[in-house]
Amino acid sequence: MCGLCALYAYDSDAPPVDRAELESINDAMFRRGPDGEGSWLSDDYRVGLAHRRLAIIDLSDAAAQPMTMTGRDGSAPRYHITYNGEIYNFRDLRRNLEQTGITFTTESDTEVILRLYEREGAEMLGKLRGMFALVIWDSVEESLFLARDPYGIKPLYFADDGHTFRAASQVKALLAGGRIDSTPNPAGHAGFFLFGSVPDPHTLFAGVKALPAGHWMEVRKDGNRRTGRFFDISSVLAGAPESTDVDLREALLDSVRHHFVADVPVGVFLSAGLDSTSITALAAECQGEQLQTITLGFDEFGGDARDEVPLAEQVAAVYGTDQHTERVSKTDFDDAFDDILDVMDQPSIDGVNTFFVARTARRNGLKVALSGLGGDELFGGYDSFRQVPDMVGRVGAVPGSAAVGKLFRKLSAPFMGYLTSPKAAGILEYGGSYGGAYLLRRGLLMPWELPKVMDTDMARQGLLDLAPVAMLDQVSRPITEPMRKVAALESAFYMRNQLLRDSDWAGMANSLEIRVPLVDPFLLKAILPSILKPGGLTKRDMAMTAKTPLPDQVLDRQKTGFFIPVDRWLRERNSGSKQDRGLRGWAKSVYASANSLSK
Repeated sequence: MCGLCALYAYDSDAPPVDRAELESINDAMFRRGPDGEGSWLSDDYRVGLAHRRLAIIDLSDAAAQPMTMTGRDGSAPRYHITYNGEIYNFRDLRRNLEQTGITFTTESDTEVILRLYEREGAEMLGKLRGMFALVIWDSVEESLFLARDPYGIKPLYFADDGHTFRAASQVKALLAGGRIDSTPNPAGHAGFFLFGSVPDPHTLFAGVKALPAGHWMEVRKDGNRRTGRFFDISSVLAGAPESTDVDLREALLDSVRHHFVADVPVGVFLSAGLDSTSITALAAECQGEQLQTITLGFDEFGGDARDEVPLAEQVAAVYGTDQHTERVSKTDFDDAFDDILDVMDQPSIDGVNTFFVARTARRNGLKVALSGLGGDELFGGYDSFRQVPDMVGRVGAVPGSAAVGKLFRKLSAPFMGYLTSPKAAGILEYGGSYGGAYLLRRGLLMPWELPKVMDTDMARQGLLDLAPVAMLDQVSRPITEPMRKVAALESAFYMRNQLLRDSDWAGMANSLEIRVPLVDPFLLKAILPSILKPGGLTKRDMAMTAKTPLPDQVLDRQKTGFFIPVDRWLRERNSGSKQDRGLRGWAKSVYASANSLSK
C-alpha cells in the first residue's frame, strides 16, 4: 500500500516537469508510505513519476518504486511504473509468465504487473485479483497508462490543464503541488450534501477528477486520451447465471486466503457483527494461533447493548486469536479532531471509527488488517434491499405520482421537517424509480434542502451537473432482479464513495493497509448464482461456513449497525443550534474544512 504521483508534460509548449512539484506532491502522501520514497524523471524532463512506499510484499530495496524494466530482448528500459495496492494472485500470474520463458529479478507483484503489461497491455487488467491504482510510462509509445481496480478500492485522481497531465493517490496531494485549478466544482459540492460523500468521478474541485472504478486511461503524446472499462458491477449483476452449483465455504476461504498474501503479519478488524466474525473464523482456519484481532469500543457505550466489545472478545477466545481491544473516549476524539479533518482527503460523514481502529492496529505493530466491509452489499444485508423495491412498487403503481409528487413536495417541504423527516415530502416525487427511492433511503439531505447549507447558485448548478436521480437510475436500469438493482446501487455509491474511500484515507492516515475480502470480483462471480435473489444465500449462511461454529449470541444477534457516539461528542463540543449538531452538524464541519482548500 502506497502513494503514487505522475506528471506528463505532453504539450510541446508545456514547461518541463518540475522536480520540486513532483516532490511536493509525493511528500504530501508521507503517511501512505513511510517506509521509503522514490522518484524518476525522463532525460527530457517531460515525464516524472514518484512513489511513497509501505513495504508489504518483497520488503527488499529491489522492489522499491518507481520501477523500471528493460525489454525482454535486453533493450533499453521501456516501461516505468508507480503503483498503489496489492495483487493477491501475483504468484500464480508469475508462474504462468515464467513458463513462457520470462525471468524475474524481484519477488514483488509490481514486476509481475509490468511483465503482464508488456505482453497484454490493458487486457491484463481482468487477470489482476486485488486492489490497485497504477500508472505506467511507455517510453517507446510516449504514452501514460492509468488503471484503477474493479470496485475502486484504491483511489486515483488526475488533472489536465491542456499542457500537463497530473495524477496522484490523493486530491490534497495534487493541490500541494501548487499548480491545480482549485475552482469549486458544483457537482462535487452538491454531491457531498446529498450523499455524505463526493460521488465519483467528481471532487470538490473543477480541475480534479477521479478515474472511475474498473476503468483504464491512456494519455498520448498529443494529449489525446483513450479510455476503456474492464469491469462494471451493473453488467455483472445483470448477467448472473441461473446455475445454483455454488460452494460458498470454499469461495469464501479462497478469498480470505488470497487476502493474506503478504510478507508482514496480517490482522483482522473484529466487531460483533456477522461480517467481521465470519472473516475472523475463516482466517483462524487459514492462519492458526498467530492471528491478531483488533476491536474498537467506546467509553460511552460501556455496559449497554451497543457495546460490541464483550461479544467480540468472546469470538476472539473461541478462535484463540491474539486479541487487542481499545476503548475510545470523547477526549480521544477531541485530541484527534483536527488530524481527522486534515487527513480526510475528500469530505465524508463517516470513517471516524475506521480511523481509530486503524490507529489501534498500527500501534500493535500491524501494517495490514482485513475488514468485513462489503458483506451487506454481497448478501443483501441492508434494510434498503427490502425498503427500496417496496417503495418503488407502491409509489410506481400510482399514476402520475412524479408530477403530483413534485407539486406536493413544493407545498409541503417548508413545514414537513417539523412533523417528520424532511424526506417525506419527496416520497411521491422520487419514490417511483429505483434511483429516486435509493436517494430517499441513503440521502443525507434532499435536493430541495441544499440552498440551506451551500450557495444557492452553486446548489442549482450542482444539481444540474450531477443529475443525481438519473445517475442512480443508470446504474440500476440494466438489471431486472430487484435485490440486484439495490446491490448495484449500494456497491457503486455508498460502498465505493464512502465505505471504501473512508477505509483508504483512515487506514493510510495510520500507515495501515485495509483489505476487504468480501469486496472481490472473483468471489462475486463464484457465488453470484445463489445470492441477491429471493431465497438466496444470506449473511447467516456466510457465518455458518466456519468449521468451528460462531457463538449462538453472534448468529442470533439482531442487526444493529455500527454506532459511534459522534453525535454526543459534537453536542458537547459545539454550542450551536440544534440544526448544527449531530450528523448534519458533523457534515458542516467536514465541509467547511474541505471547502477551505478552494479559497
